[in-house]
Parts: sequence; C-alpha cells; structure tokens
Amino acid sequence: MTLSVTINAHQLGRLIDKTIGHMGSEYVEPLHGIRLDVDANYLYAVASDRYTMAVARYALTDNEDEPWGRTVPAEYLPALREWISTHQGDQWITVEAGEDRIVFDSARTTYSVALNRGLEFPDWRGILRKLAENTVEGEPFPCLNSSYFARFGATEGILRVRLAGDTKAALLFGENFIGAIMPARYEGLEPTKQQPFPAAVNDWLWTLAAGSKDADMNAMPKPEYPRYEAFTDVQKTGEGLLRSVLQSTSNAVDTSYFDDDSEAWYAHIHASVANWRAFRYLDALAKVDPRIAAQVVADTAEQLDDGALGEWAWDEAEKAGHNPKKWDEEYENALREQAAEKPPLWATRLATGLNAARNAGITFRVEDNPHVRFNEERQEWQAIKPQSAENAA
Repeated sequence: MTLSVTINAHQLGRLIDKTIGHMGSEYVEPLHGIRLDVDANYLYAVASDRYTMAVARYALTDNEDEPWGRTVPAEYLPALREWISTHQGDQWITVEAGEDRIVFDSARTTYSVALNRGLEFPDWRGILRKLAENTVEGEPFPCLNSSYFARFGATEGILRVRLAGDTKAALLFGENFIGAIMPARYEGLEPTKQQPFPAAVNDWLWTLAAGSKDADMNAMPKPEYPRYEAFTDVQKTGEGLLRSVLQSTSNAVDTSYFDDDSEAWYAHIHASVANWRAFRYLDALAKVDPRIAAQVVADTAEQLDDGALGEWAWDEAEKAGHNPKKWDEEYENALREQAAEKPPLWATRLATGLNAARNAGITFRVEDNPHVRFNEERQEWQAIKPQSAENAA
C-alpha cells in the first residue's frame, strides 16, 4: 500500500525551516533529523533536541491514507532543502513513505532518502498534550514575536520569565541581567487577535488527543557520546566534567577494593580532583562572563581535538616561566624509585589470583620463584619486591 501526501514546494520548505533548528545532535540518533508525521488532516514536521521541541503543520485535503510517520535523517536535510529550492513555490511535491525510504517526487525530478525504521521517535503529541493539560488556568497568554527571542541569546544563557499580562511586557531575569519583551501588536498590517489559552489548545485538539496522557519530555532519548568528545558548548562541557568526576570516584572505589592497584587508584583520584576544579572554574567563569566562557570552551575543544595535548601543556609551561623538562626528569626518577621499592603490578595481581583460588578451595602447586611467595604467618600469597643483582647474589 502506498502512503503519500502532496504539498507545494513553498509549504514543504517552510515546514523544514521552522523545525530544523530544533534537531538533536548526532549523539541522539532518534532525534537527529526531522520527523514527518501524517494524519487525516495534517502533515507535520517535528524536531526536538530534548531541550526544545518544534512542530509545524500543513493542512491536507482529501487524505484517506492511514496515519504514518518517517524521520528524515539530518545528513540528508541540507540536500533535500536545496532540492526543494530548485522548484517554483507553487509546484506540487508528492511525499511517499516506503518501508526503508521516503521519496520526494515532483514533475521535474525525484529525491529519495534512505531510512532507519528501527529508530523510535518520541510521542511528541503526548508530550505536548501533557504540557497543555498541566498549565494553570487564568494565567497570562501573551502574543510574542519569535524574532525578538534571538536578541537575548548573548545575555546570561539562563533567564527566568515572568508574564505580567496578555498586553503587558514579559520580564526576563538573570543573575546580572534584567530585560523585557513587548507582546506583538500587529500581524502583517492587521492588529493581532487576542486568543485565550483554551482556544489555542482547542485549535490543536485533533492533534494532541492522539498522544499519550503520560508522555514526558524528561523521558526523551539521551545522548550517547563516544568514549571521549571535546564539547564546544559550555553546558555540555560542564555536564561532561561532572559525569567524569562521578565516574572517576566510583572507579577509584572499585579499583581500591577489588584490584588493590594503588597507581590506578591515585590516577582516578587525580582525575576526579582535576575535573571538579575545572567544573568549578568553568561555572564561575560562565556566571561572570558567559561569552568568554563560551570562547574558552571552544578554544579548548579545538586544542583537545588537535591531539597534541602534551605539546600544548609543554609550551604553556615554558611561557609561564616553568621548566617542564625538569618536571619530566623528576617524574621519571620517581617512577624508577617507586618500581625499585615495590613489587611489579603483575606480581601483585598474580598473588591476588592465587589467594582467590586458595580461598575457593582450589588446590595447586607453585614452584619457588622470585616473584610470589606464600607467607606462612599470614597464610596468604604475597608479591615479592624485586631485588638487585647484588642482593640476589
């Protein structure tokens, strides 16, 4: 059965333009694209990155197909948008949903996009339905011009909003910022019409009624980052630092308890302390000057992606008047002294394994060797500190 709808090029381009800025990143694959959803009355374009959500719709006529939805992956959208732009605005485009692809067909040419049907898009209808049902009755519902929102992008990053009334300016508060935005008074040449909140919800009732009552935006798919990623966003960088602190402290406990590896334990502790310091410094800088914080994060990400972190640190140390060569020599000497004073790690792990086998009742025999020895007094296997050639003789 063929599932398809027809829309003119101008309207299809507008659907994409209205939603493309809200897509999730490549680390949230189910959200990394624009969802095209169709019911009996509308074609919808939906996008979300877990923090914002945008839904634009186009009214259909005589659509008798069953409801369907397909997600156009983000990597195809620039080319698709360019393909749409090659058409006159009033030219008709048929959007056809196949099992593993979505096809955009016009009288001039065809554009086909491969799909991953295994990705499940969130219940956007249910999410918006629950939000609409949980609003407070009688609160202000002003009409705001969306083009003004971008003016506040370079202020504080986080702003609180107080709505004073339908025809009053909305107040915006930050820690070191206060502002206001007036409601829109004209739509084109005509005055804007005041609309009560229930009337606005009713206009979308057909759409939202099909959603679940229990959907929640907090349950949206979360990013799946690679093992390491140099973020260029201040908020994501802070989140990554906090995540690293928690992981390092947890790994330190496991390492100390299960592996008895003091070097790994110290490494985890150092990582925890370094990441916590970095988070506190970044948090303070972001509150003092968000723009400088964003620039520092972007510059640091570029340096980390370069892969020559040791060279960057060496150069910075010399610029600050330090002697990194002396640091390197002191570290190497400390490692040699440490190795001479304690058994090698592999011998410690061998002793730990032998003790575990003995405690489990496994019988075995170990030949005399210079690496592990059974301590009769403590009734356990122990690793032996390496001896110099003179002492061994």
